[in-house]
Amino acid sequence: MAEAGARKHPEAWVAAVNMGLGHKRAVEPLRDIARGGIMIVNDPSVASPDELKLWTKVLELYERLSRIKKVPVIGQFLFGIMDYFQRIQPAYPRIDLSRPSIQTRMVESTLKKGLCKGMLDRIKEAPLPLITSHFQPAVAADRAGYGRIYCIICDADINRVWVSADPRSSRIDYLVPCGSVMRRLKQYGVPDERIYMTGFPFPEELLGGEDLGVLKADLAKRLRVLDPQDRFWPLHRYNVEHFLGEQNCAVPPDRPLTISFAVGGAGAQREIGAEALMSLRDKIACGELAMNLVSGVRPEVRAFFEAAVKEAGLEGSPHVRVIGGRGEAEYFASFAQALHTTDILWTKPSELSFYVGLGIPLLMAPTIGSQEVFNRRWLEEVQAGIPQHDPRYAKDWLFELLEQGRFAEAAWSGFLKARKCGIFKIKELIATGAMSRSGDPLHR
Repeated sequence: MAEAGARKHPEAWVAAVNMGLGHKRAVEPLRDIARGGIMIVNDPSVASPDELKLWTKVLELYERLSRIKKVPVIGQFLFGIMDYFQRIQPAYPRIDLSRPSIQTRMVESTLKKGLCKGMLDRIKEAPLPLITSHFQPAVAADRAGYGRIYCIICDADINRVWVSADPRSSRIDYLVPCGSVMRRLKQYGVPDERIYMTGFPFPEELLGGEDLGVLKADLAKRLRVLDPQDRFWPLHRYNVEHFLGEQNCAVPPDRPLTISFAVGGAGAQREIGAEALMSLRDKIACGELAMNLVSGVRPEVRAFFEAAVKEAGLEGSPHVRVIGGRGEAEYFASFAQALHTTDILWTKPSELSFYVGLGIPLLMAPTIGSQEVFNRRWLEEVQAGIPQHDPRYAKDWLFELLEQGRFAEAAWSGFLKARKCGIFKIKELIATGAMSRSGDPLHR
């Protein structure tokens, strides 16, 4: 009985960094086990003024990298210089990359100057596991001799900076979304026993418990919407009914095709969404298509999308919505709600790449940064991502792909091949110190 209670109510320190939405998205589903709520390491409530100055320098570099490409003439050149310091080595040949890099030494230097000190002082209050979605808090806790440290990886591949200078003696356990980043960690010298293939943690409301009842019902309806010409269903009917249940597959769709276009945390690529909206406005106006413009938490991005809706002549239409929030918790909740009826997720290959595990095909906007190149490659390998064409002509190419059954195929491939039970695996690991494994698509 004690073990069952422990598994039901684990508790941990849960930490993220205010650096875009990806790191916060990864820990948001763990809010219910987070002692004192999710800790934002570089928030004034945690970090001292001196520490915040150090974090400001790091954050400025991140946001410049996301936006600098748009600078006329020299944008690409400057982006290349900045991206060089975050680049990831080619996957092959598989050579030993365990030696510390320049970036690793830079992290050690900032930690010695006091980065993450506020977090370290706080977690001394109770000897709980620490779960973080950023390397700085993980390495800081490791240097301080902290006990159970779990670092959630948010991409299909990572820079050497995510691993401590001496990976063999490190006590950081890595929670990874896919095999490519697992293999990379081994190259960086992380022992097998410190790598757990959990999958990316999704909000539990999108799954419906460990039986995935909500996910199965949502996906069954989505596959019907994505197959208007009956190209997918004759080929995969029995397979789909086996995994999703005949009762779910018998429910007819009751809504139009719905696309959700999501910007990154820094608001990059908002212009793509506006161009696509303008191209698709006739389809939206007649109710053949619905579109969500996901603005995140930035008021200026919401204002940009609202202006785009007005310019397209769709103000007041029930088939177009701007989705966001005044803070991350509100945004994540509204975004999760929208995903129940999202048929195509259009975004750059960020941490949202792993949402193909929910059976949502990803329409890939151009990459920003080295890690997104590897995310795109992973999406192509699992056949769940489709590159976007010119958004100005979306009304032509998007519906051609739809009628060919390409989006339905991508949805089903992502569901079968990408992991979807990450939140359950992580909670199991925190509660018991171990994690069950399965080859069944419904249990991994």
